[in-house]
Amino acid sequence: MESPCILVCSIDDRTGYCFGCGRTRDEIGSWTLYTDAERHSIMQMLPQRLETVERKPRRETRRTRLARERNGA
Repeated sequence: MESPCILVCSIDDRTGYCFGCGRTRDEIGSWTLYTDAERHSIMQMLPQRLETVERKPRRETRRTRLARERNGA
């Protein structure tokens, strides 16, 4: 299965896109459920999306982010 993942898995808070691949959290989570045509359609949008994300990921760990989200911050 084709995937744009480059193992840079961090989401830009401003755009909601992954810094590495440009997908949203929902797209990443549902990737294996999509048809080849759906994945191809999303992959066509990724270069344009990646131009909109900040190029420097925040320095927040996943554990810290999850704790912050749980506390409603």
